[in-house]
Amino acid sequence: DQLVISVAAGVTICRLRELCGQTTRVVRAMPNTPAMVGEGIAALAIGPNVETSAVDCARRIFESVGRVVSIEERLMDAVTGLSGSGPAYVFLMIEAMADGGVKMGLSRETASLLAAQTVLGAARMVLETGQHPARLKDQVASPGGTTIAGLHRLEQGGIRAVLIDAIETATKRSQELGG
Repeated sequence: DQLVISVAAGVTICRLRELCGQTTRVVRAMPNTPAMVGEGIAALAIGPNVETSAVDCARRIFESVGRVVSIEERLMDAVTGLSGSGPAYVFLMIEAMADGGVKMGLSRETASLLAAQTVLGAARMVLETGQHPARLKDQVASPGGTTIAGLHRLEQGGIRAVLIDAIETATKRSQELGG
């Protein structure tokens, strides 16, 4: 019996077993591109009859380039929409933040570094402190200050709804690709 570890978006465990044989053991994975720098995350969905040693093998492969979570397969399209596509959303946000810095007079190089390091540091704070992002945000936003003014503008622009909608749209597209 062979073990197949698939990173093919939208191709279900059931479909892979149809293609490879019903006795094929399948682990479905959705990694993301930050794996290229050892900071990725992969979600694993385990098919039937996959023994613990095979699951451990798959986990070790993806842990070598980041973190791993286990999910039910029915959530794989949502993972694709959130963390599979997510790096592109963050790249766009970093680019836009840098553009704002350039608009305010910073050099492109300095603005890009400030934006990227700010995102990296903020992400590490969420992961390492275990605090909810809203609490960390509130710690930065002093009454009447610059941060709350900027946050207000982001909320006026619908940033929350746009990000939620982007993840929903990407999830639906993943479902279409697998359909």
